[in-house]
Amino acid sequence: MVFVRRVKSLARYALESVTGPAGLLFSQRSLLKLLIRREMVARTSGTLLGGAWMLVQPALQVLGLWFFLHVVLKVRSPGLVSFVDYFLVGMIAWMMINEILQRNLTVLVEFGSLYQRTIFPLPLLPLLPILVSGAIYGSVFIAVSALLGGAAAGMKAGLAAGAVLLWLLPFSYLLAVLGLFVREARQVIPFLLTLLMYLTPIMYMPELLPESFKPWMALNPVADVMALVHAAVQGSAWSWGNAIRPLLLWLFLLPACWMLFRRAEPHMREAL
Repeated sequence: MVFVRRVKSLARYALESVTGPAGLLFSQRSLLKLLIRREMVARTSGTLLGGAWMLVQPALQVLGLWFFLHVVLKVRSPGLVSFVDYFLVGMIAWMMINEILQRNLTVLVEFGSLYQRTIFPLPLLPLLPILVSGAIYGSVFIAVSALLGGAAAGMKAGLAAGAVLLWLLPFSYLLAVLGLFVREARQVIPFLLTLLMYLTPIMYMPELLPESFKPWMALNPVADVMALVHAAVQGSAWSWGNAIRPLLLWLFLLPACWMLFRRAEPHMREAL
């Protein structure tokens, strides 16, 4: 009987992990608009450009990277896709991933005053960085992809960005819990994300890796995601393993991380 109850509980969490976030986006859409407005005000308060600064800032980062690689270093590559184009597409996608994951480390702490003494839909908060940072960096990603590869590449970039945001959902819930209950995670995980960036073919093409290192890339799910992003936007080579490994990881983590968040939810106000 205990085994049956556990199986039913896991099945319920697995179903809720899909319907729960989607239902929150619809049922709490008014509250979500207020939270997004609050986030935008917090990010742009005191700036001369106001809300436009949210797009100008990452755009200036991309422009600086392009100027350094293309104008100053004059980096060239013999392949079909130039290294500068490859680097910019991968780096913008990574900046979006990194921003969302790091924001979720502190999102429950930052909004603690909203739910500490009131009833509040806590599972809505990890969705906020996905929506806000995803909209900011996703827009820049689409614009740069369109400039480099045309309108078709821009459309594919939009689909790729949406898929990446959906893939980040379980990690967002996981990091939100870790950031609240394990304070060391706020220092350790940003370091691990930086390390992960160097271990992922973002600042270099996969072909430059030594042959002995290439099989180890199968252990890096972000490397698979980046391979799919480059394949969608720039027509780079990819394999079915690049698609299957992140999908299986997502299918495993989504119900597990949702269950972790829901079970930790009654203790979140105490952790503050």
